[in-house]
Amino acid sequence: MYTVEQLEEFLKREGADFELIRQDVPILSAQDAEPYYDAARAAPTFVLQSDRGLVACVYSANRGRLGFEALKSAFGFGKLKMADRKKVLKQTGYEVGAIPLVGLELDCIFDDALLEYDYIYGGTGDPLVTLKIAPGDVARLNRVIGRL
Repeated sequence: MYTVEQLEEFLKREGADFELIRQDVPILSAQDAEPYYDAARAAPTFVLQSDRGLVACVYSANRGRLGFEALKSAFGFGKLKMADRKKVLKQTGYEVGAIPLVGLELDCIFDDALLEYDYIYGGTGDPLVTLKIAPGDVARLNRVIGRL
């Protein structure tokens, strides 16, 4: 688990194209994001429970809801659902709602629709800091096991 400062050091060391955006309140909706960034470029990180353990999914907010059946079929999972909040916190050290775009020690499914943007916005592990980052860096810095 990274602090925001450690995440920033990691991203600099890896040559990522990024910026940290500090806000006064957590971003919990598209309306909350408006003063800080274009919510259409939001890329939440979901943690899913599969039959092979926890899996991260960096997903375009423009797609709407996750299609669990399609994901199961596409990636060969026997079971797939949202992971339990307590399990996510215990295994990753992060609260649901503040899951970082990079730095998780989990396999990851990456949504290639995010590559159409120069930058995307997502979590840092701190609910008061948003990560603005080139989507190719997100794909490069995660253990991507599949792409949508």
